[in-house]
Amino acid sequence: MATQTRGQGAERRGGSGRASKQDRTTPALFTRQVASELRKVIWPTRNELATYTAVALVFIIFMSTIVLTLDYGFTKLMFWVFG
Repeated sequence: MATQTRGQGAERRGGSGRASKQDRTTPALFTRQVASELRKVIWPTRNELATYTAVALVFIIFMSTIVLTLDYGFTKLMFWVFG
């Protein structure tokens, strides 16, 4: 169940919503943990990155063209209807 908690963290905090001093992570530990997680990331190769970038740009241009065309069409329609 989503409302259940693990361990004794909920009882220790007393429900105030703030972490006690001993539960906090130091900036140095946080930085080490971030670096450790980034080492696990599978980074794309240069070719994959170029492909992903090209696909994203083509998609953005395509969607922008659709929105621009619809906006232009609706603008012309409103001027035609309301003069």
